[in-house]
Amino acid sequence: MYPDVIDLNDFYDSQLGNAICQIVARHMSEIWPDVKGLRLVGVGFAAPYLEQFRGQADRVIAIMPAAQGVIRWPRHGPALATLADEYELPLPDESIDRVVLIHTLENTEHAGALLREIWRVMTADGRLLIVVPNRRGLWARSERTPFGHGRPFTGRQINRLLQDCMFSPLRKRAALFMPPSQLNFLLRFALQIERWGGRWWRNFGGVRLVEASKQIYRLNTIKSARRVRRRVMLPVPATSHTRWSPKI
Repeated sequence: MYPDVIDLNDFYDSQLGNAICQIVARHMSEIWPDVKGLRLVGVGFAAPYLEQFRGQADRVIAIMPAAQGVIRWPRHGPALATLADEYELPLPDESIDRVVLIHTLENTEHAGALLREIWRVMTADGRLLIVVPNRRGLWARSERTPFGHGRPFTGRQINRLLQDCMFSPLRKRAALFMPPSQLNFLLRFALQIERWGGRWWRNFGGVRLVEASKQIYRLNTIKSARRVRRRVMLPVPATSHTRWSPKI
């Protein structure tokens, strides 16, 4: 079950949420230091983490799952966020170069279907970056943060899921070594704790970041999936009872 979008937004507006965003976004930028000219999509509640890529990537879009809800993003200027079914993304085949999944995989009911849909929209040389709660970390045990909801993963579990869905894990990192607390003392030293944790306590970070590439060579060994019938909304003349009619 997805956390409500209002709760997610309120969390990232808090001092703790802001500190988390800075830490995880820093890891993301180190994994993807150059996104110039690329098309980048965040699925889930990725908007706080996408800010750093605006102005670099050719296009940046936030897709928020229907079960979660959507908010306007960014707060000023043209809207770059949309609401969609995570199993039927409103994107053409092989149209996206970089995909960020955060607050998504642990909450979706069908992780395999979601990853197959991500596979569909990614280009052949595209990259996927997943951020999920670590089963061994403290953050998965605290419901006061978004990382305490849904299903946490071990490193082996996330690797197996990616491989089953035709992705090859490339790089992995651990992050969020500070306790899930809003104590000013801990927040003040959050970056220092992060450096210590990355050196000494890698298995106990609050989240796992995994970069993966799209497997192409397995296509010949896997049966073609049944085509999904997608809804297309077409305008019809307005009446007293209806304004829009779905064409299946």
